[in-house]
Amino acid sequence: MAVIEARGLTYTYPEGEKPAIVDIDLSIERGEFVLLTGPSGCGKTTLCRCLNGLIPHFYGGDLEGELIVAGLGVREHETWELAQHVGMVFQNPENQLFSLTVEKDVAFGPENLGLPREEIKRRVDWALEMAGITHLRHRAPYELSGGQQQRVAIASTLAMKPEIMVLDEPTSFLDPLGAKRIFETVYDLNRRLGITIILVEHRLDLASVYADRVIVMSEGRIVLNGSPREVYTSKKAEALGVGIPKVVKLYQLLKEAGVPLSRVPLNPEEASNLLREVLKR
Repeated sequence: MAVIEARGLTYTYPEGEKPAIVDIDLSIERGEFVLLTGPSGCGKTTLCRCLNGLIPHFYGGDLEGELIVAGLGVREHETWELAQHVGMVFQNPENQLFSLTVEKDVAFGPENLGLPREEIKRRVDWALEMAGITHLRHRAPYELSGGQQQRVAIASTLAMKPEIMVLDEPTSFLDPLGAKRIFETVYDLNRRLGITIILVEHRLDLASVYADRVIVMSEGRIVLNGSPREVYTSKKAEALGVGIPKVVKLYQLLKEAGVPLSRVPLNPEEASNLLREVLKR
């Protein structure tokens, strides 16, 4: 069952000379983990802003076509309504955190929904536990590391009990180990809670193993849409300059050298196991 449906979605920012996204047709199923990538300026962030109603209600501009998110039309429903279904985690967590303690930041969303005190407490406790930061609840966000701050941003989003979580390059300021931990946290939420994940990311080497589907955008359009193995082995992906994972490039080199693996690997561990299979033949 689709939780996001877009048909002919086109958007132009106020005073924009041309559309930022053009004729987007997209269907995302409930519980999917979707990796959204493409060169800078291709429209990824604009599409994300549409999903939670920032476009058109905050940014204005001209929105054409149809977009239904969690059963709600983005034109007809305000951002505060969509925020109860779609959680947004931004690139820089400092833009999302403003309270004096982690606990207060996580409670901010439920408090603004006017929920009873006990329900707010339950949601805060649950969100902190899901994000693995219960021990940080009384710390000040500005004292935390980048990875910890991003987990707080995720917990703040979780406290709203969203059906969909959109993460716009959440690991840009993190080292590879910190990025991997964030991806693992998000993947765990996807599998345990069934939350639909839309992850905007350039670090495909690290993120691809978690994704059910990869969508590539270029010049405001969706140009590739399929499984990670399908997308990364297409000639179009290479021509677009997509950062194809190194293990996929290794697979292609081995194939050209007459050493075909049984399937396309998405991480070094998988590549190692497939090479062992070849050596046993």
